[in-house]
Amino acid sequence: MLRDTWLVFARVMLPVVRNPVAVIFGLSQPLLYLGLFGPLLGDTGWQWFVPGLLVQMALFGTAYAGFSLLPEVRAGVMERLRVTPVSRVALLVGRVGKDVVLLVVQGLLIMLAAMLFGFRASPGQILLGLGLVALLGVAIGSVSYAIALKVKLEYVFASVLSSTIVPLMLLSGVLLPMSNGPKWLYWLSRVNPLAHVVDAERSIFNTGSLLFGLVSVAALVLVGVFYGVRTFNRESA
Repeated sequence: MLRDTWLVFARVMLPVVRNPVAVIFGLSQPLLYLGLFGPLLGDTGWQWFVPGLLVQMALFGTAYAGFSLLPEVRAGVMERLRVTPVSRVALLVGRVGKDVVLLVVQGLLIMLAAMLFGFRASPGQILLGLGLVALLGVAIGSVSYAIALKVKLEYVFASVLSSTIVPLMLLSGVLLPMSNGPKWLYWLSRVNPLAHVVDAERSIFNTGSLLFGLVSVAALVLVGVFYGVRTFNRESA
């Protein structure tokens, strides 16, 4: 399985290495948030804003990863893979691994850019923050590929994403503190596991508890990978 995972990872990573345009364009939106939204929070807001921006990158960057699978489904690649001995788990993990590597690289570049604005982080905090974001990327990316394999159509996949990603982001407190809103909205955000991941990411660079965030991201990884592997096994059987 490890060999199959590496082969799948190398296959999907090679086009990115040859043409890293997608990586560069993936940084455009976070950089706009840094330059145009971050200064509105004042000099002390960077320690609060940048961790939330990292989670937002993980959410959008890996949620849309399933789009890359749809052309292969339509071209019959998955059909041909049915007659090969390649591990179905590797088909998922190799792809998710590519997305996580890109996410970590982009997250590191964003933190380095944020330091020019006033963001401060030690090497240990950077590593821990990127690790938490990477785990979130594994969970969301696994679900994204599974849904894409099920729906098989771009317009259906886009509808599913638009109806789920935006509410999850708004209820996570990425851009504004949920405590500033009415109590019903705050307690509704507490049901969103992504909100606890955002709190944990901010706690890494400030003072606070990581417990609920670590539990939330661990649960998301277990559920996401289980659902993704189960879907790949069924759809590729």
